[in-house]
Amino acid sequence: MDLAEYSSCDGVALADLVRKGMVSPKELAHLFVEAVEKVNPRINAVIEVYFDRIEGLNDHAISAGPFAGVPFLMKDVGAGENGRRQEMGSRLMKGHVADTDSFLTALFKKAGLTLLGRTTTPEFALGISTESALTGATCNPWNLETVAGGSSGGSAASVAAGIVPMAHGSDNGGSIRIPASACGLVGLKPSRGRVTLGPDIGEMFSGMLQEFVVSRTVRDTALMLDMVSKPVLGDPFIIMQPVRPYAQEVNAPLERLRIAWTTDSWQPGGSVNSEVVRLCRTSSFRM
Repeated sequence: MDLAEYSSCDGVALADLVRKGMVSPKELAHLFVEAVEKVNPRINAVIEVYFDRIEGLNDHAISAGPFAGVPFLMKDVGAGENGRRQEMGSRLMKGHVADTDSFLTALFKKAGLTLLGRTTTPEFALGISTESALTGATCNPWNLETVAGGSSGGSAASVAAGIVPMAHGSDNGGSIRIPASACGLVGLKPSRGRVTLGPDIGEMFSGMLQEFVVSRTVRDTALMLDMVSKPVLGDPFIIMQPVRPYAQEVNAPLERLRIAWTTDSWQPGGSVNSEVVRLCRTSSFRM
């Protein structure tokens, strides 16, 4: 497999190649490094690569998860990994190391993902553009003169640039959805209580904060939601679970739906980009 083929595959496709023995997790990890070296100097999205983990990968030991061997990046705030730095885009937190795996991190690993590094975020994830005094500005791979959005802009830029097929993100007021829109990705903010924030957090910002991923394909997003929407001991509440796996919903026949939408700005006195308004008004939502 070369870099072009690697970057064209989503997570489901890469995992399928691993299961068939056509590529190993270690080979995918080295392609990940090649991608970082090729594009990251221009987009500034990956702030650390876990080279020690790459060298420790065993080509013959394949996890049982549906995303076995697929390279993955963690946003530098929120779900943490034991023994890895998590500096939250802040000089105040420089050198901070997480002392436990969050429940979500453990679920990512159980899904088979290979966690290979960290992505940029604005300071404490408080911003809709990913730039900070600690790590600088993250650029949009489609146009280096524009922003990648925030606060999951580092993850979104990494996915859009083909470094990884999907990456960790979090969303309070749009921090998954904004960079997904800016970078042309799938960005789903899960319902309150769908994905655990434990063990350190029950919920934040009156339940508005949720963690999940950004990806390039709906099927990756659906399958990943199946993997991480697991109620965990200590969660403040448990919401209704799906009747069937989300992955089965991707190509299922659709019922007629009524979708509410608006082109008004949520900000008093604000405006919405005219191109966005035009597309909303001219697109057909008929099923």
